[in-house]
Amino acid sequence: MTRETDKLFTGYDPKKSLILGTVGAPFGLKGFVKIRSFSGETDHFSRLKKVTLRLGEKDKTLDVAETVVQGDSLLMRFSGIDTPEAAGSLNGAGIIAEREYAAPLKDNEYYVEDLKGLEVVNSEGKSLGTVINIVEGGGGELAELKTLAGELRFVPYRKEFFGDVDMAERKIVLLEPWILE
Repeated sequence: MTRETDKLFTGYDPKKSLILGTVGAPFGLKGFVKIRSFSGETDHFSRLKKVTLRLGEKDKTLDVAETVVQGDSLLMRFSGIDTPEAAGSLNGAGIIAEREYAAPLKDNEYYVEDLKGLEVVNSEGKSLGTVINIVEGGGGELAELKTLAGELRFVPYRKEFFGDVDMAERKIVLLEPWILE
């Protein structure tokens, strides 16, 4: 997620629901919209029956009428949205759904919302700071960390820099602490 996208999605409970993606431009004449999946996966969208769309600070719960894969694009149509103009009014909305409808995780994969707030420790267990967010960078994802001194640092979120994640203890190991200097 980008900082701008992250700002759109304040105020929901990430323990119950997750932001799955965003609504894009209208497609065709029947009210379909293109969907951008944050996970890059799309199969889980076909299970959605109802979603909350958030545009700005307004939430709208809609029934999903149809989900279609067209080439490389994922398309959705919502009940009551039957024209390109109506579909266009949803452009940029965040798609929020219950966690059970999110993309399934593989081993050593985590939802961004679950990484937020983890204590960052070195390999000896000494606290170095906290994960604030995972954001898109030019070369991939970056972990935004707040150090104990209150400074913000960005570290590539890759296995070369991060080791074990312990969700029970709410900790993540930073393998190369020098990167915070």
